[in-house]
Amino acid sequence: MSDRTPPSASRHRLVVRGCDVLRVPLAGECDVLPARDIVVEDGVIAEVRPTVTDRPVEPGTELLDGRGLLALPGLVNAHTHSPMVLMRGAAEDVTVEGWFNDRVWPMESNLTPEDVRAGALLACAEMIRSGVTTFADHYFFPERIAEAVAGTGLRADIAPTYFSSHGQEALDATVAFAETWHGGADGRVTVSLGPHAPYTVTDTDLRTLADHAQRLGVRTHIHAAEHLEQTESSLQRRGITPVQVLRDTGILDAGALIAHGCGIVGPDLPLLAEHAGTTAVACCPKVYLKHALSPLTPVRDLLAAGVTVAVGTDGAAGHNTLDVWEALRLVALTQKQAERDATWMTVSDTLRLALRGGARALGLQDRIGSLEAGMRADIVLTDLSGPHCRPLHDPRAALVYSARAGDVRTVVVDGRVLMRDGRLLTVDEPALLAEADARVARILDTSHGRAVQHYDP
Repeated sequence: MSDRTPPSASRHRLVVRGCDVLRVPLAGECDVLPARDIVVEDGVIAEVRPTVTDRPVEPGTELLDGRGLLALPGLVNAHTHSPMVLMRGAAEDVTVEGWFNDRVWPMESNLTPEDVRAGALLACAEMIRSGVTTFADHYFFPERIAEAVAGTGLRADIAPTYFSSHGQEALDATVAFAETWHGGADGRVTVSLGPHAPYTVTDTDLRTLADHAQRLGVRTHIHAAEHLEQTESSLQRRGITPVQVLRDTGILDAGALIAHGCGIVGPDLPLLAEHAGTTAVACCPKVYLKHALSPLTPVRDLLAAGVTVAVGTDGAAGHNTLDVWEALRLVALTQKQAERDATWMTVSDTLRLALRGGARALGLQDRIGSLEAGMRADIVLTDLSGPHCRPLHDPRAALVYSARAGDVRTVVVDGRVLMRDGRLLTVDEPALLAEADARVARILDTSHGRAVQHYDP
């Protein structure tokens, strides 16, 4: 799959004029470059240059006024289940077991492809509004999610959720989706294979999917060691940790985005370090707090082992929003508390996790995660002039600890403007909200007693 838009007769040129630009280096402090123009040609950043007010503009250039705004790379939601926005607030104040077995998995048994399409579109609208330009999804009916991504202009890595209990036909469909959609929507859709977890997918199926992933040149996206009790259960039942299962079945060899990893323990770290180039862990702290889970994702140990860590929201049935601003803030705060070190997880480190870390977690580090020449033009313009951000002593600190989704003004993906001055351009929001509201009563009805799976890790 190419990361460059094919040449065409009608060249598109976009200039974001007069904005400040957040620079996110691979290491060290982030900083802000004042008064810059971002020049985009055919979806690729051609130049980030100092603004010169009387510089002539090439005829046909699309202009965005960035004066008074801070441009940053699009946020990456490194783990979510986007259509679960339809279950937002419908599974509160329950145990983890009750959340799965009494609420969510019974509700998911009601879903139709059209429900998933509507949910994915609603999620895309929410993410565009909050400055998320790329997300890693893991869900059922992935074709409908891919169509929503293609239509709204976002970027996503989509993993079809697979349980071994669903049988060979479902496994074949998972592989067929990857063969069909990887590199779709002009390269904005990539695919990972999505075995749900080591406790819901057999070792045989994990090996099969790992082999397919390597054959297709894609990775896997899997829940593993979600909390310490899962790791302890695996040790009792099998004598090895969930991460060791991933090693033994070839999942780590194929490359893996591991959701949560709160149960990653000391012996797992060398295994992950051996695969650090293609392995990442998505940290979604709000759901751990809501479900009273401890410990948190061991971010410090993972980074010390060279393993990429990224920020995610999980699904809105648990996280309630797809707001990565909220998630990255909670990563910083909970990590400081867990490590009892106020100097740990600095604002620069937190921004790097949410931007470059998210890009690397999805294998997209050569395309997104920074605003530099040669990168795809995924740009978010934020307004930090509100009273909750003022006085603005440090824009970086404002982004981590003060900024809100509502501060996002304009969103560009691949050089295409998806939201301008707070107005969505690729989504009919009123019609979408009405459709989603009309679907939820049937989805929330669990009186039938069915479920997509039984949670017993």
